[in-house]
Amino acid sequence: MKKIAIFASGAGTNAENIAQYFSKNDKIKVALIVSNNPKAGVLERAARLGIPSRTFPKADFTSGEPVAELLRTYEIDFIVLAGFLCMVPDVLLHAFPNRIVNIHPALLPKFGGKGMYGMHVHEAVVAAGETETGITIHYINEHYDEGAVIFQASCPVLPTDTPEEVAANVHKLEYEYYPKVVEQLLNASN
Repeated sequence: MKKIAIFASGAGTNAENIAQYFSKNDKIKVALIVSNNPKAGVLERAARLGIPSRTFPKADFTSGEPVAELLRTYEIDFIVLAGFLCMVPDVLLHAFPNRIVNIHPALLPKFGGKGMYGMHVHEAVVAAGETETGITIHYINEHYDEGAVIFQASCPVLPTDTPEEVAANVHKLEYEYYPKVVEQLLNASN
């Protein structure tokens, strides 16, 4: 059994989608939800789904060791970032080489980097007059949104689209592809 920890800072819609995707899988399961935000909606979703969750203060994420210890306790094999807004510390990067993935709501390298998350990305895409956007699933490294790209999917941006409409189209891609790509990565690591 491969065990996933999902790291999330917000509402947790992607986390819930991934957890539901794997709920009937006998080889892969979401074993833990980790957050940096004690008020994150993802914690309520975790409770409703019966998935253990834990919130860490910023200092613990910065050092990384308390988080790494928890991941060892739960025998986590793979980390999925789903709207997680903290930099992942070197301790975790070294403990989970090529086993931490993130999803970015744009086609990297465009519209990536510090501060480029959520609606900020969609607003920038619309302001730039882009005709296409999408998602990028990538491994993480010590720099925001610069890890090796694993998968991209795109959708059109119409001249009349608002950032909210772009966000809705990008969310559809996230829900469709993120769990499948995670599953492919875990199945390939056997």
